[in-house]
Amino acid sequence: MVDLKDSRAEIDRIDREIVALFERRMQVAKDVAEYKKSVGKPIFDKTREDEKLRAVEDMCRDEFNGQAAREVFKQIMSVSRRLQYRLNQKPLDGGFKVLDFLPKSADTRVVYFGAPGSYSEQAMEECFGEEVTSFPAATFKEVMAAVRDNLADFGVLPIENTTTGGITDSYDLMVDFDNYIVGEHVLKINQALLGLSGASVDDIRTVYSHAQGILQRREFLMAHPLMQAVEGGSTADAARRVAEEGDMKKAAIASVRAAKKYGLSVLADHINSEEGNSTRFIIITGRKEHLCTADRVAVCFSLPHETGSLYSMLSNIICNGLNMTKIESRPLPGRNFEYRFFVDFEGTLTQAAVQDTLLSIRQEALEMKLLGNYKTV
Repeated sequence: MVDLKDSRAEIDRIDREIVALFERRMQVAKDVAEYKKSVGKPIFDKTREDEKLRAVEDMCRDEFNGQAAREVFKQIMSVSRRLQYRLNQKPLDGGFKVLDFLPKSADTRVVYFGAPGSYSEQAMEECFGEEVTSFPAATFKEVMAAVRDNLADFGVLPIENTTTGGITDSYDLMVDFDNYIVGEHVLKINQALLGLSGASVDDIRTVYSHAQGILQRREFLMAHPLMQAVEGGSTADAARRVAEEGDMKKAAIASVRAAKKYGLSVLADHINSEEGNSTRFIIITGRKEHLCTADRVAVCFSLPHETGSLYSMLSNIICNGLNMTKIESRPLPGRNFEYRFFVDFEGTLTQAAVQDTLLSIRQEALEMKLLGNYKTV
């Protein structure tokens, strides 16, 4: 039987050789970077890397070692690219203006989703106060368009809920519009069943709300099978509709704030499926701006539909020592079962590590879009 100490000593000796060879390889990678810089050749050469990975796999004696060597060399080449990007690339010219704070004067125009009394309005007021000039928009797209067309300086949209997850429309619209995330705000959501004065829970047959409001209250609705949920508009729009229609059999899932706004009674309070239910709102602007205290970067990208492509892309974040805080995927139109990924990670655009990460993602992804550099406000 082989002695364990002898085996470990042999592994240590081999590892020293591997490290020495790795450092030699990285030195050669520097020479390659200088050459590519002199002739204007891009760092990422997919054809060359694929050829190299096949060659490494073929050198091994069995299938397991071949696959393992392929994975090891994928990582080695990824690290090599990180070094070459750092040596070779100019910083991204983002052209972002740095703000000391979000403006909150009467001249500041802010658009929010829904109607007066909505959670988006509440999030807007908590971020900007009540002195700004604010106005509602009926759809997420109208919020985006108002910001793009300079009808508003900022917009407030929900993007994620702790119970139901990502709000897909908001993600898709961030691709369609050239707006930027400058802030986020987390709001605890306490939904209630609102009806006309004198109505009771047992009277209700139709319940209006936004799709998210219905999803977040599914357990309550399941416990009252005679209630039929109807989607449409924001939660505040639903409350306003109940008040306007004046039907004792109709109710809305909305906030107590909306009940006060539209003169409704709270028939049942705290009907959340989860006690800690919260929604994350994004603050968008049509200008390239970020707060001086911004500490999160948001990007989206699409990838080749092949093994390991997402792992390779995320290694750009890992190898630069950055912490990924969020990942979401959305289907790519016209490309069945292929996805665009939305990723947030810690950092600011002025950091070298963030610059290296963005440069590498831009070169290696099929497409990349910088969505903003933001701060929780």
